[in-house]
Amino acid sequence: MKPVNLLQSWGKVLSGRIPMLSIEITRECPLHCPGCYAYGDSHLGEGGINLRSVSDYRGDALVGGILRLVEEHQPLQLSLVGGEPLMRHRELSRVLPELDRRGIYTLIVTSGVIPVPHEWRRLPMITVAVSVDGNPEDHNVRRAPATYDRILRNIEGQKVKIHWTVVRKNIEQPGYMDRYLDFWSARHEVDRIWVSVYTPQINEESAERLTPQNRTQLAEYFNRVAGRYPKLTMHKGLMDAFLEPPTSPASCMFAKLSVNYTADLRTRVEPCVFGGAPDCAECGCSMSMGMHWLGEYKLVGPLQAKHLIRGSLAVGRFANRLLDRGEGLRWSAPAAVNRANDLVQIER
Repeated sequence: MKPVNLLQSWGKVLSGRIPMLSIEITRECPLHCPGCYAYGDSHLGEGGINLRSVSDYRGDALVGGILRLVEEHQPLQLSLVGGEPLMRHRELSRVLPELDRRGIYTLIVTSGVIPVPHEWRRLPMITVAVSVDGNPEDHNVRRAPATYDRILRNIEGQKVKIHWTVVRKNIEQPGYMDRYLDFWSARHEVDRIWVSVYTPQINEESAERLTPQNRTQLAEYFNRVAGRYPKLTMHKGLMDAFLEPPTSPASCMFAKLSVNYTADLRTRVEPCVFGGAPDCAECGCSMSMGMHWLGEYKLVGPLQAKHLIRGSLAVGRFANRLLDRGEGLRWSAPAAVNRANDLVQIER
C-alpha cells in the first residue's frame, strides 16, 4: 500500500472496515512445495487443520462467494491466492472484470503453472504475481511442474510481477541473488520484482529459515544493489523494517488491517496470511514490511501514519460495537463456521 492510499485506508478503518482482504479461493494445487504454509498442519489452528481439510467452491458459488466477501468488507485491495488460484481461471475470468469495474485493486498470486488469460491484461486494476523461488536449479526442483520453461511460456505477452521468497541457501551461495535479479530484470514481461523472506513458524527448524547473520547480509545486499535493478521494489526503508519487524500480530499493522479467508469462504486465517503461529520476530513478509515502513511515514511534524491508524482502529472498534457488527477489523477473531454440507468437496 502506498502513502497516497493512506487517507482512503484511514476512512475505511474509521468506519470499522478493512483496507485489505485475502481469499484462498481453492485448496487445489498441482505443486507440493516444501515449506508451503497453506498446507501446514497448523495453518487454520490447532488440531492439524489446514487447507486440505476444508471444502471449497466452484462455478457460480465461487463467483458469488468472492463478491459476497467483497460486499461485506469493501476492501481497497484484494488478494486471491490458494492453493493455485488459476485452477479456477474460468471463475476468475468472470469475477475479475467486476472487481476492476468497482475500482478494487486485485492481486492474483500464482505459480505460473497455468497460462495467464490474455484478456486479464486489459483490466487496469488487476495484477498478476508469479512466485519464483530461486534460480532454475532450485526452483525447478521445489516447484515442479511450474518450472522456469513452463512459467516463461505461460506469461508470454503478459505484464507480471515476480515474487521471490528468499531462503537461507539463496543468501549463502556467492552470486546467487545477482543471477536471479539479472535474469528476471531482463524479461520484458516483468515490470516489478517483489521480495519476501521465508517466515518460519515458532520453534520451526528448517533449511529455509534464515540466521540472524543471514538477515543482516540480506539487508546489506539489497541496500547495495537497489539502484542497479530498477524493477526491484526494495529500498532502505523496507530493509530497516525487515531488520526490526513487529514483535507480534498485535503490533503488526498488516495483521491489524487485513482479513484473510480460506477456501470455504467462511473460516478466517489467523493471525495473518501465514496462519498457525508465525514467528513475528523473523517475519519477512513483503506486505508486513511495507506496512511497517508505512507506519513510520511522517505526515505533519511528529505525526506518523501509525498514529492515525491506531486512532482509527479505536474509532472503528467503537463503530462496530455501536452497530452490533462483529465481523470487521482484526480486533476480534470470529469463530469458524462449518459449512461443509453446503459446499462441493474437491480432492487435491
